[in-house]
Amino acid sequence: MDSTRVGALLDDRKFDLRLTLVAGKKGLSRKISSSRIQKPGLVLASFTEHLHKERLQVFGNTEMSYLATLPKERAREVLRSFFSQDIACLVVTKGLAISPELIAAAEENNVPVLATTHLSSTFIEGVQNYLQDILAAQTSMHGVLLDVFGVGILLLGKSGIGKSEIALDLVMRGHRLVADDIVDVKRVAPETVYGTGSEIIKHHMEIRGLGIINIKDLFGVAAIRERKKIEIVLELVEWDPNVEYDRLGVEERKFRILDVEIPMLIVPVRPGRNMTTIVEVAARNHLLKLQGHHSAREFQERLNRAIALAPGDRGGEMDVE
Repeated sequence: MDSTRVGALLDDRKFDLRLTLVAGKKGLSRKISSSRIQKPGLVLASFTEHLHKERLQVFGNTEMSYLATLPKERAREVLRSFFSQDIACLVVTKGLAISPELIAAAEENNVPVLATTHLSSTFIEGVQNYLQDILAAQTSMHGVLLDVFGVGILLLGKSGIGKSEIALDLVMRGHRLVADDIVDVKRVAPETVYGTGSEIIKHHMEIRGLGIINIKDLFGVAAIRERKKIEIVLELVEWDPNVEYDRLGVEERKFRILDVEIPMLIVPVRPGRNMTTIVEVAARNHLLKLQGHHSAREFQERLNRAIALAPGDRGGEMDVE
């Protein structure tokens, strides 16, 4: 999402912002397009060069104390100049008293003024988390997301290939389900994407022949997880004898989600293959790679050294009979 309405801040319950509207109701449709917060500081002294209008502005004890030291006429002038900058909104923290001059200047320019009882530091941390969450790039994908040994694995594949059945088997082995069928994905950092379950079908899974089951009710809260970083994409495909699949694991594929490249594995499915074990081993192998051990590359290097030292290839000389 590129921006959010100022009015949406008043509806928050998840991040405990504790906001109330004081003035500027007509401006609640104004947009906030940055998750960063600004405390104006020198803007109140008419230095507006670095004022970021797309950010939420915060007045704490310092700003309010400074305004209180000004003569009323000067305070009106400073506040009119500040609110005329077409800022998104202003939040006054710590439950501080808001002067009539501030309210009048905000109403004049239709800029929302909100109040919170939080300390400035507490509020800024909470509202930044809120804005990062709501402004994050997001999409929805058809697949299954699991937490396997602490590794977020996204199972992809055409409908009916067995993703949910594999997920159910993994849950029964003690791993955790994040989402089945619809995975809502958000990019929370330049190189990090997280997946969650859709609110409508969260904690539920469709098993053909059984119907819809509730994993949380069947296996308890330890069997589910609300969100998880996606670290591996594992695509299930039907076995094709005419296709040459990667047998060494040296080749590294990437799958792009919201412009973030995720390591990808393509695993063929056929009767007799224990797919649950394969997913578990994929998670363990990923953890090993994070520790700096790449089994396939190490094997290939040993093989290359063995070939180089094989009889008949010493120093590039050839035996002639």
